[in-house]
Amino acid sequence: MDNTGFNIEEELKKLPSQPGVYLMHDKKDEIIYVGKAISLKNRVRQYFQSSRNKTAKIEQMVSRIARFEYIVTDSELEALVLECNLIKEYRPRYNTMLKDDKTYPYIKVTVYEDFPRILFARDMKKDKSRYFGPYTSAGAVKDTIELIHKLYQIRTCSRNLPRDVGKDRPCLNYHIKQCQAPCQGYVSKEEYGKNISQALEFLGGKYDKVLKGLEEKMMAASDDMNFEKAIEYRDLLTSVKKVAQKQKITSSGTEDRDVIAMARDEKDAVVQVFFVREGKLIGREHFHVSIATAEDDRQILSSFLKQFYAGTPFIPKEIWTQIRPEDEEILFQWLSARRGQKVKLTVPQKGQKERLVELAERNASLVLSQDKEKIKREELRTIGAMNEVSSLMGLRGVRRIEAYDISNISGFESVGSMIVYEDGKPKRNDYRKFKIKWVKGANDYASMREVLTRRFSHGLSEAKTLKEKGVDEELGSFTRFPDLIMMDGGKGQVNIALEVLEELKLSIPVCGMVKDDNHRTRGLYYQNVEIPIDRHSEGFKLITRIQDEAHRFAIEYHRSLRGKGQVHSVLDDISGIGPARRKALMRQFKSLEAIKEASLEELLQTPGMNSLSARSVYEFFH
Repeated sequence: MDNTGFNIEEELKKLPSQPGVYLMHDKKDEIIYVGKAISLKNRVRQYFQSSRNKTAKIEQMVSRIARFEYIVTDSELEALVLECNLIKEYRPRYNTMLKDDKTYPYIKVTVYEDFPRILFARDMKKDKSRYFGPYTSAGAVKDTIELIHKLYQIRTCSRNLPRDVGKDRPCLNYHIKQCQAPCQGYVSKEEYGKNISQALEFLGGKYDKVLKGLEEKMMAASDDMNFEKAIEYRDLLTSVKKVAQKQKITSSGTEDRDVIAMARDEKDAVVQVFFVREGKLIGREHFHVSIATAEDDRQILSSFLKQFYAGTPFIPKEIWTQIRPEDEEILFQWLSARRGQKVKLTVPQKGQKERLVELAERNASLVLSQDKEKIKREELRTIGAMNEVSSLMGLRGVRRIEAYDISNISGFESVGSMIVYEDGKPKRNDYRKFKIKWVKGANDYASMREVLTRRFSHGLSEAKTLKEKGVDEELGSFTRFPDLIMMDGGKGQVNIALEVLEELKLSIPVCGMVKDDNHRTRGLYYQNVEIPIDRHSEGFKLITRIQDEAHRFAIEYHRSLRGKGQVHSVLDDISGIGPARRKALMRQFKSLEAIKEASLEELLQTPGMNSLSARSVYEFFH
């Protein structure tokens, strides 16, 4: 959209003094910020007032604003709901954003059915089922359901019972004693209901009866010398204890609550959430938040609460936090409306409650410090390794590397690969495949010349077309040229690349990744000099990764073409050579190279070959 006709000063005068949501756009018309306001007029004007003490990040955002738009709402609560939806839809770069998009599973018990089932569920629907959760681990939920099926022999099928009783044979679960086959009428509704009641108690955290019963059965089986059965009960006992240990008692109450605390640095924050259900800590999860233009901890917490509870179907009765969030009153109204009951926002000040919040805060701080170390290690492995490789060749500002490889196997026609690394990481969207069109036979140098010529010619042509249309050249698929080209080979491959670049009047550094006699990376070939590399350095590891990735991508493409029957032997291109003679030649000489080097007399000795076909093969290669 053309923003040239938008006069910010004039549009500021038109803003209404009503609640609503405002959207800031940049010159490309991308939405870079979404906010809500009690008074749109007062709030939006603040961004453009020079007297206001704005942070550097807000100053940077304001400098990018080309236009704004707004939506008037009836209340601040409506504005908050709309703001949440728009942030989720557009993910603006200057909003404080929850980076993790996680969902939490439930255990669903279809108590309304005559023969209820226990199921894994991704959300909690308004049906007649009973739900347990949400849980933080999908794996733990599946393990728990599997354990309940073993303990109480609950059916897993989706048959409509009792309507479909006796229509089909019982499934495998009946035969391995994990189901009592209600589908056959082998268990009454009342008996099956007792099993479901016990399963519901188990899901409610009442494990003592189960543990005692399993222990008694294990000992009885052992006394009867039935050791297989005793081992089975022992394994079940271990599984129940494992589930029980995950649910730590945090209070004598039975309330559901989330305990939320945060740790932050200049750029990012980590928020830790403890999930307490019926007084038991059933799990915990941490979330990464990009701070963007947030000015204080209260704003960050408020943004987190809005985005987190907009994305989860379960709102607990209580939420404990380390500080009071911004817009506390409006958040209370919104959360209560979502839950359908009042939600209590509390900042604990003493006792066990405060200690639990402090524990969440310590956990958040630990994750944040660990992440910093992880980021440092990752930077050494990526950007640091790129800088190391660049410095070996005396280059600066190398961010984008392109590497090329050719694949041809036993005479199958060649394919080429182009892979891209940016800042030391693979950029797979920019990878490209080439099916060799101009070269017949297995000629790596000629094939590489074709690949490079096609790649850079296409890029120059595409850039010219986009420029003529007035479109940003960076938007083209081939227009971004590398800061360095890496060839899978030494002097020969490098010279091919340099010749192509010279013909196209391009100046891009080219180096070769040289291998030793054992096909292991040895060093770099650059400007007619082989540069040795420390085999234990991050730069060396990066070169090896690039080399392996280029080779893998070429081989993968070659294999996919062969699988589709799109690639055939070079021998198929020779007049008089069909499938039978081709197989005979490969059996006689073992490789395409040996066929190329064979004399006319040697070719004639191949079973099934006559003088005409032998001459055709000889002349094709000579």
